[in-house]
Amino acid sequence: MPRWPGCRKSLPIEQWPAADRQAWLEACRPGHRFRKGGAASHLREISQRDTALRYGMFLGFLDRKGILDRGSEAGTQTTPANVAIYIAELQTHVRAATVHNCIYKLRRASELLAPHLQFGWLLEIQKEIALSIQPISKYDRLVLTNRLLEAGLALIIEAENTVGTPFRRALGVRNGSMIALLGLCPIRRKNFVALELGSTFRLIDDAWWITLPGRSTKNRTPLEQRVPELLKPAIEKYVYQYRPILLCSNAPTEALWVSGKTAQKMHPTYISRLISGVTLQAVGVAVSPHLFRTAAASSAAIFASDQPNLASALLHHRDSRVTQDHYNRASTMSAANLYSELVDELRK
Repeated sequence: MPRWPGCRKSLPIEQWPAADRQAWLEACRPGHRFRKGGAASHLREISQRDTALRYGMFLGFLDRKGILDRGSEAGTQTTPANVAIYIAELQTHVRAATVHNCIYKLRRASELLAPHLQFGWLLEIQKEIALSIQPISKYDRLVLTNRLLEAGLALIIEAENTVGTPFRRALGVRNGSMIALLGLCPIRRKNFVALELGSTFRLIDDAWWITLPGRSTKNRTPLEQRVPELLKPAIEKYVYQYRPILLCSNAPTEALWVSGKTAQKMHPTYISRLISGVTLQAVGVAVSPHLFRTAAASSAAIFASDQPNLASALLHHRDSRVTQDHYNRASTMSAANLYSELVDELRK
């Protein structure tokens, strides 16, 4: 989801022009057994929300400029002139990648609202923006899994040996457990946040399992992953001894990760900030939950190069090329190490 100031000025659906609003509600109409759904009914709820948010940002921009036509037909305000000045404003606030995403979602929303109109011209603009994107390097933020695991387990030990209140110790054990579990089971952030005892995180035959239904995964296939035995003592220490301290007796929840402030499930954004902050203190690098997946793919390639599909299976990717293109940084690291060794030999 976008996090720049303009996203707060997105027009909510109820404030859209009437034709746009009706067309969007029809596009999102779910299908029934004998009736096909709307054009956007195949999208997940989060995708529908994000698409509506981005289109609302465009409408909000037009409204602020005083050029929003509330009597226009659905999708007809997506014109070359309006898009040109919209892109100009976006470029003063956000990177090219965010501009590209905004224009992509604007095009998709416009196509869903007005399927009879042609938006090929907007696709060409989107492609031009894509060519200007400069990827942000992950190399200076790459920490291999072994270091993350060690950091998580060390945090648990440190928390238990720290003189302080049981509540402070519980927070430390929770943080260490999060780092250690995410290091060995690098599932996506939304799934990690949503883990619940007894359903998606449960004890089966004396072993802890992560069991995600297909409806909650990105590729819509179920995921069943056994938590390594190495983590069992730490997990059970958190679940049975320290989690109840964070819960409070009057705030029941099945969420695995409990907030120390609300005694309820932790918010995804807060978890991202917490994990980045904790890893910065523990290993000197702010490792976001998503970078744990990069760490896993790179570690698998380095330490298990004889098992080329390990990283893809670990990250739950159907296509191994996705793992190689976006997550695995091992080849460059290996080349750098080999080159360093060669130079060192030449010096000797």
